[in-house]
Amino acid sequence: MLNKTNVKTLDKVVIRFSGDSGDGMQLVGNIFTNVSAGLGNQVSTFPDYPAEVRAPQGSLGGVSGFQVSVGNEVHTPGDRCDVLVAMNPAALKKNRYNVKRGGVVIVDIDSFKEADLRKAEFKTDDPFTELEMDKKAQVVEVPITTMTKNALADSGLDNKSIVKCRNFMALGLVCWLFDRPLESVERFLKAKFAKKPAILQANTTVLRAGFDYGANIHAGVSTYRIETEAARPGVYTDINGNTATAWGLIMASEKSGRPLFLGSYPITPATDILHELAKRKDLGVKACQMEDEIAGVCSAIGASFAGNLAVTSTSGPGLALKSEGIGLAVMAELPLVVIDVQRGGPSTGLPTKTEQTDLMQALYGRNGESPLVVLAAASPTDCFTMAFEACRIALEHITPVILLTDAFIGNGSSAWRIPEADEYPAIRPNYLSKERIEQGGWRPYERNPDTLARYWAIPGTEGAAHRIGGLEKDCTTGAISTDPANHEKMVELRREKVARIASDIPLLETIGPDDADTLLVGWGGTYGHLRTAVDELNRCGRKVALAHFRYINPLPANTREILHGYKNVIVAELNTGMMADYLTMHFPEVRFDRINKVQGQPFMVEEIVSRVNEIMDSHNA
Repeated sequence: MLNKTNVKTLDKVVIRFSGDSGDGMQLVGNIFTNVSAGLGNQVSTFPDYPAEVRAPQGSLGGVSGFQVSVGNEVHTPGDRCDVLVAMNPAALKKNRYNVKRGGVVIVDIDSFKEADLRKAEFKTDDPFTELEMDKKAQVVEVPITTMTKNALADSGLDNKSIVKCRNFMALGLVCWLFDRPLESVERFLKAKFAKKPAILQANTTVLRAGFDYGANIHAGVSTYRIETEAARPGVYTDINGNTATAWGLIMASEKSGRPLFLGSYPITPATDILHELAKRKDLGVKACQMEDEIAGVCSAIGASFAGNLAVTSTSGPGLALKSEGIGLAVMAELPLVVIDVQRGGPSTGLPTKTEQTDLMQALYGRNGESPLVVLAAASPTDCFTMAFEACRIALEHITPVILLTDAFIGNGSSAWRIPEADEYPAIRPNYLSKERIEQGGWRPYERNPDTLARYWAIPGTEGAAHRIGGLEKDCTTGAISTDPANHEKMVELRREKVARIASDIPLLETIGPDDADTLLVGWGGTYGHLRTAVDELNRCGRKVALAHFRYINPLPANTREILHGYKNVIVAELNTGMMADYLTMHFPEVRFDRINKVQGQPFMVEEIVSRVNEIMDSHNA
């Protein structure tokens, strides 16, 4: 390799691949991420899909993006990118504000013809001047399409297949910029295109051509060296939140000894959980695609009654459809895990965009007094841990559990060390004991006196035949009851059962200086952005701590103590204030300031920092 000039050494860098939804930006972004994770870098990704099924080619509505941050202490995909790859004018225009000043913008100049500029609604024939990109970025005009055609002139492929390879020309150039070894990329290519040798050879050829082109223009553009810290020993992989969720469910099945059943219906952005579990028949997983959302939850309830670790997965609209079924699981007191990968709403809303707007639906979106456990995963890799936790709580406390993730962490990925089996505890379902059966006279609503969890009797167990259902039951005999006092008692028992789970979950922890007077509060998939914002605020002399909720109902036992320890409490969330409202219900004596965003996009760290500064200054005025 030629010696590079103008090399910037950074602890982290941000790259954004952007083009039409058919340009393969997600594919090359994922490959670059995997290669970087394999080199020991921390990674965080943000796949930004268009909301339209198939927008017109070259239009602003059809732009697809993939952003990745690579380096050390990486908690977010980054606010703005050091390098933007724009495969057409629409991609450049949509992402013009996402580039850092002085960053590198690589464009396929072959796609910047007059017709392309009109599709992207440019007013002039000079898009770089019109957007003032030439003043704030290093624009590299690369004839990517032409070079791809030249590199594959003798490949025997048709023109359409050749043009499809141009994303790997861009990837080769980016690999040169960031010193990524092509051998690692080629291993991913071999795995991806093993059954298509002609395409494999073409993409490999184009990849190397892009890398060589970078070496030839090295004096004209900044290049980057990424610092790498020593990682904890182990086997690492790049994993997205939906895959991590599926694997966490499998681990819970192994640790509980109960077969895993998923009854689900495809819905963006949760479908990948169904896809991943459908591959795992070798581990005894039964994944059933049902005819609709209601059938999905009802099949899972039946599987739970039959003794399975039962799960159903969905997104916001599907959670609404499942609500009556979830209420049945509450009344029957059966273990059930409901995964809700949140997306923008209401109705079909923004199917490919992220929000945190299902919180109140998860907490209260059922008829009657219908309490259950609500958890939230904080990151793509945390989806594994919280899926495991959802199963543990469901089985040990015999209750439905809703696990909230979201499109950002469900589709986004991070580097993850694959855990050893002994790093996670055994799960001990609240079974009906043989001793109790032998005593005789057992009734299905007998409870563990400490947890109030109903005992789980697996059908086929001799002496444990029973019936349960959706009508209210007598608290002693389990027979159908319409007695008013009994109904009130059963409502309180189900409520208290969930409340007592607070003694079986971790205490709320804070991150930041002990003498901080301001507490930033978040929940779920905003963790990385809030954590980074708190770090930046403290570096600037502001004393701010972070408390991030993964257990929402019940709240951790020390929540009141934590909240009372700070002068200012600021709740940041991707909705209009649902968590702030929920906390206010529980702690009306605490004043909660709010930072809210409902744009279908994750927070930017600079947005949080700016608002926290404004709030702190207003209280100090």
